[in-house]
Amino acid sequence: MNEASSPGSPEVGRRDLLTLVTAGSAIAGGAALSWPFLQTLTPPSDEAAHAPVDVDLSTLTPGQQVSILWRGSPVFITRRPPEALSQLKSPALLQRLRDPDSRVLQQPPYATNWHRSLIPEYGVLVGVCTHLGCVPAAASGVISPGQQAFACPCHGSKFDLAGRVLSGVPAPYNLPVPPHRMLSGTKMRVGENPDGQSFDFSSVVQI
Repeated sequence: MNEASSPGSPEVGRRDLLTLVTAGSAIAGGAALSWPFLQTLTPPSDEAAHAPVDVDLSTLTPGQQVSILWRGSPVFITRRPPEALSQLKSPALLQRLRDPDSRVLQQPPYATNWHRSLIPEYGVLVGVCTHLGCVPAAASGVISPGQQAFACPCHGSKFDLAGRVLSGVPAPYNLPVPPHRMLSGTKMRVGENPDGQSFDFSSVVQI
C-alpha cells in the first residue's frame, strides 16, 4: 500500500477536509438559491391578509360590477343606477325579503339602511352565500323581470342588489357588508371604516 494514501496519512486528512468544505459550500449555495422560492410558498401574514384594499371606481358605469379579494373572500362592488335604487325601496320587493330592515347584524351600523351601504350609489357586499358558502353571481330577472339581483348557483338562494335575502330560499341571512369608506368621489377603501365609525367585521352573525 502506498504510504501517502494510507488512512492515517496527512494527504488523506486534507482530502477529507476539502470534501467537507466542498459539500458544505454546495449545500449553502443550494439553500441560498432555494430561499426565494420557499418564500413564495409561505402564506401571507395575517396582517397582510386583513389589509384594506383600495378600489378605483372611475371607470365603473351605472349597472356595472367589479370584484376584489379581501380577507380571502370575493367582495362585489356594484354601481347601482337610479332605477335599481328605486326597486330596492319597492313595497312589492320588501314583502318578499326575509330581513328587509337588516335587523340581523350582517353589516356595519352605517350600512343598516335601505341600501345597506355608506352611500346609495355603490353596493359593497361579501360575495359568499350565507347558506353553504358558494359564490353568488350577478343575475337579471331572478326576482322580477328586468330586475338585477344575485343568485347562488349551488342551491338557488337569491339576494337583491343590497344583498338582502329573499324568503323561502336556503340562505338564512343577508350577505355581509364589509367595512368601507370613500377616499374620494371615485375611490373606495374596503376593509376600513369611515372616520368616527367603529365596526369589527368578525362580529357579523355569519359569513
